[in-house]
Amino acid sequence: MHRYVLFLLLTPLSFANAAETFKLNEQGYFERPGINVMVGQDYYPEGHQGGLSIIMHDERVASNGDVRLEPAPGQWSPIPKPGNRQVDQAKQEIRAQLAYPDPDRDRKGFNPIIYPDLKMSYTVRARPEGESIRVSIDMDQPVPAQWIGKVGFNLELFPGSMFGRSFQLGGTDGVFPRQPTGPGENDKEGTYELIPLARGKRLDIAPESELHHLTIESVRGGEIELHDGRGNHNNGWFVVRSLVPAGATANAIEWLITPHALEGWMRSPVVQVSQVGYHPEQPKQVVIEFDPRDTKRENVRLQRIVANGDVETIIDRKPDEWGRFLRYQYARVDFSDVKTPGSYIVRYGDQKSHVFRINSNVFQRHVWQPTLEYFLPAQMCHMRINEKYRLWHGACHLDDARMSPVSHNHFDGYLQGDSTLTKHKPGEPIEGLNRGGWHDAGDWDLRVESQADTIHGLALAWELFEVDYDNTSIDQKTLVTEIRQPDGKPDVLQQIEHGVLSVVGGYRSLGRLYRGIIEPTLRQYVFLGDGAEMTDNVVFDPKKTDEKTAPPVGLPGSPDDRWVFTEDNPRRELQTAAALAAASRALRGYNDELSRECLSVASALWDRATPKEPLLRVGAAAELLITTNDPKYAKFLRENSALIAKNIDRVGWIVGRTLPLIKDDAYSNTLRDAVRDYRTKVDELAKETPYGVPYKPDVWGAGWLIQQFGTNQWMLHLSFPDLFPRTYALQALSFILGVHPGSNTASFVSGVGANSLTTAYGFNRADWSYIPGGSASGTALIRPDFPELKHWPFFWQQTEYVLGRGTMDYLLLVLAADRVLNK
Repeated sequence: MHRYVLFLLLTPLSFANAAETFKLNEQGYFERPGINVMVGQDYYPEGHQGGLSIIMHDERVASNGDVRLEPAPGQWSPIPKPGNRQVDQAKQEIRAQLAYPDPDRDRKGFNPIIYPDLKMSYTVRARPEGESIRVSIDMDQPVPAQWIGKVGFNLELFPGSMFGRSFQLGGTDGVFPRQPTGPGENDKEGTYELIPLARGKRLDIAPESELHHLTIESVRGGEIELHDGRGNHNNGWFVVRSLVPAGATANAIEWLITPHALEGWMRSPVVQVSQVGYHPEQPKQVVIEFDPRDTKRENVRLQRIVANGDVETIIDRKPDEWGRFLRYQYARVDFSDVKTPGSYIVRYGDQKSHVFRINSNVFQRHVWQPTLEYFLPAQMCHMRINEKYRLWHGACHLDDARMSPVSHNHFDGYLQGDSTLTKHKPGEPIEGLNRGGWHDAGDWDLRVESQADTIHGLALAWELFEVDYDNTSIDQKTLVTEIRQPDGKPDVLQQIEHGVLSVVGGYRSLGRLYRGIIEPTLRQYVFLGDGAEMTDNVVFDPKKTDEKTAPPVGLPGSPDDRWVFTEDNPRRELQTAAALAAASRALRGYNDELSRECLSVASALWDRATPKEPLLRVGAAAELLITTNDPKYAKFLRENSALIAKNIDRVGWIVGRTLPLIKDDAYSNTLRDAVRDYRTKVDELAKETPYGVPYKPDVWGAGWLIQQFGTNQWMLHLSFPDLFPRTYALQALSFILGVHPGSNTASFVSGVGANSLTTAYGFNRADWSYIPGGSASGTALIRPDFPELKHWPFFWQQTEYVLGRGTMDYLLLVLAADRVLNK
């Protein structure tokens, strides 16, 4: 909902008219009330975030305005390399220089692009014309003859803003469809493309909507085509496109873009409180986020809901002004003194928050359990996951895994060198890799660092909080997991065992850690559905079947088995050593044989790793010392105390627990002095945001980093209670649970709280669904200053789930909050 302020009634007509025209602001983009147009400030086109972007009435409706080589580019399509960006305040013009190809992307070893034989440079120019923006494309040279009809200027329209709204183009009218439909055809290269929705010179988008009406006119160059970009890519957007004419250079394409502003529009205040609630002894703040033009301040009312539906007003006063952060103005009301148990709401003017609780048991049910009961089981590989009537997925990847090809750069960033680093030959099936592990993120691969961090977090949860909780049945013999079916065994220990089976099993089979296990083809990588259908679950043996004559991937008997990659990486070896040392302690008395093997592998990794930076050894040394009390680990930590102190922000959380084992005043004093200095630094950083936590927004949501910060703060409080408060851990938890920037105040943890992300980037994203307990990346930044968290299942930079610390930090943070507040 939005408020409408009639500036025309309050200001002279000449001022009102002047305010409606576009101007270049101090942040380097075009602005008029209700509308922003950015050019060249963002550069993440794979994530539909870059080029020219349009924000209308606090909603990004268009992005990726740039020259592209296809009408509907996908994640691995060629993209240009950005060059010089100039903002000319005198001319009120932005110029962005770009060129094809971008050779850096091939060298980075991430999502390598096969670039066509095309060298092309150009400039995108944009300048205001009253209520419009004129966009011009200047080609440095004419498009080569063989590329005529392929090179064009694209602008992508966000589907969630378009669904059900109308368009008019070249005499054709229509409504943006919820799903793509034909007709379509194959181009000369055999690539399928949907027939354009319409063609013409002027496109009117959503003229019936006061908040979304956008007009695009082709002033020079080819006519406008409107495409549905989801024909080949489920995560595609609608695309507005004009082709570059043959022989054209200066002003090869020229568009006049008019985002129609609702006169007098002003963004409504956003009320931000935890979607779950608060413990009575917890710091509590209402954060109100304002349009910077909104100077009116009304009273904030905190109301307790009573049984008959009435409310009791507890607080009724104006908020305290905090100041500017990103593009908004902030004010706050502290209600830490309110401790009476009950259900509450916050009202500010016409805005009303969701219901939240204040109670000492607020974190004891429905908050951490979904992560343990749903998310971890749903992510389990090599298992069938049942939930009463529901099947999350069948027993998958039982044909794991074949040795990766050598000298191979995989499209998801795995890189195999010129050796397999094992006794196994490329393509050879390897036994022992088809048990245990969790699928990483929204993908289906197993990354060793994700496995290690998940194991580590679960081991700490068991050790620090005695989470003797059983609501899931996990049977490693039948490979069946039953959600909400207790089996008399602690779920945390069963999950630790499941992760260790993969990591230790891989070490046993390979003689070293695996780097990762991942599907070999792009068709499998983008697969959405039941993971058990990604492969045929039958081991492919090239000694028995010629790979050249085998059925293609997708058919039984094909070489569809996942590949296992290896590497020499001391950082990940020591990271895994720390996790296995902690797991060894947790598994004692539950699975003693596996416990001993964990310690054996951890010790071997310590011995074999040769990092250039001694700091990389600190975590492993700390966990191995706690597990074995071996003096050699204490000696290492003492000898490197100065290095640890210098990097206390990185390793303080894990070394603090070694103080009772290393009875050395010099060691203790060095760490305490460093922690004291770090506390001062954190105090200053926390003042930079209205949320009381250090927060540097970026293209990717910062939710995982905030969780990690919170868990680290709690571990520091555990080891140094006189130096580090519990406050920052609790503030971090509130941030994750809804007290964060932007108009979408959902909890980042799906299914947790009154309002949470129930459309997210998990393996069931094609169903616009979610996995309870999955912790998403959260609110991202549209550069330079727009926080965004969209209702859209295909934004990995906003709503993707991940394993490792992204999951475990949340679990630990909630358990820590309950423990520290109820002790």
